[in-house]
Amino acid sequence: MNNIIQTSLHSIQKPSQEKLQEARDYVNSLTKPIGSLGKLEDLAIQLSGITNQLYPEVSRPGIVVFAADHGISDMGVSAYPKEVTAQMVHNFLNGGAAINVFSKQINALLKIVDIGVAVDINHEKLLQKKVKYGTNNYAFENAMTEDEVYQAIIIGMEMVEHIINDGANCIILGEMGIGNTATASAIVSVITDSPVEEVVGLGTGISEEERKKKVTVIMNAIKDRKPKQKNAIDILSKVGGLEIAGMTGAMIKAAERRIPVILDGFISTSAALLAVLLDEKINDYLIAGHMSKEQGHSRALSFLNKSPLLDLDLRLGEGTGAALSYPLLKAATNMMKEMETFKSANIANKRLSSK
Repeated sequence: MNNIIQTSLHSIQKPSQEKLQEARDYVNSLTKPIGSLGKLEDLAIQLSGITNQLYPEVSRPGIVVFAADHGISDMGVSAYPKEVTAQMVHNFLNGGAAINVFSKQINALLKIVDIGVAVDINHEKLLQKKVKYGTNNYAFENAMTEDEVYQAIIIGMEMVEHIINDGANCIILGEMGIGNTATASAIVSVITDSPVEEVVGLGTGISEEERKKKVTVIMNAIKDRKPKQKNAIDILSKVGGLEIAGMTGAMIKAAERRIPVILDGFISTSAALLAVLLDEKINDYLIAGHMSKEQGHSRALSFLNKSPLLDLDLRLGEGTGAALSYPLLKAATNMMKEMETFKSANIANKRLSSK
């Protein structure tokens, strides 16, 4: 294991059980029946544990979108050609994508990172961190070397470090990469020990016939590459993606800094599986933003024991579902900071007075 990554992993602490209990007691003292705000109460308690603060702060959100190409896209696993990755990066940089719209809506810091696009992109707003010009086609060879995996993970760590230092108190991770649903499917299948057939969806809009071809391509690739189920670095090097490795590193650094991460859809959750393989404590810092339309997403979330905040039939990626769910985190923190307790509001607490 790379020393930089290992140092960060060793620095991650589990959320304080004392703070979690303090937050739980406080939530139960607010002017409402216990449990009546449902998942919002659990979310507030989790955020208190993550930040080690009774009144957690999640403003301002920081969005990091990692872009990279995939050699596996040459196998016809996507409805779009590889060139669309670079074209969409230009769209992000010019402010025309869905993530730009939703980023403005929540007043987020937004960074676009080229970690492995197949062509050079020259734009003053783009963070140029290219490890290589896309992964190798893992239908025929390993996606990348272990050294390239380490480079990508460290870049992800650095990008989150920078955006936290710029004022982000909550991290949203997005991605762009034609072919990355195939890569995420391979990762989720391996880690959760699920049949490939049950984790491969329609991606960007392929036909059922194309989906069956995609299943076959991924099954054969896993058979040939033989990624090790419990080894995140091995999985990434054999069937991974550069943007997925970047998001994995981003989660490591966010957990080290005690900053919550809102998972987006299928791709970012595949990165979460890898991060949790590296250190299971990272799971405590992850929040499932939404349930993707991609069928493998439910398998991945179940493995992480996560319940999504939203279910809107989304399957775009880019961090869009996580950005849409962010206001719920803000609501949870406002509940902690602004609601009265039964005592402060001088309201009789039936539960207590009945004792």
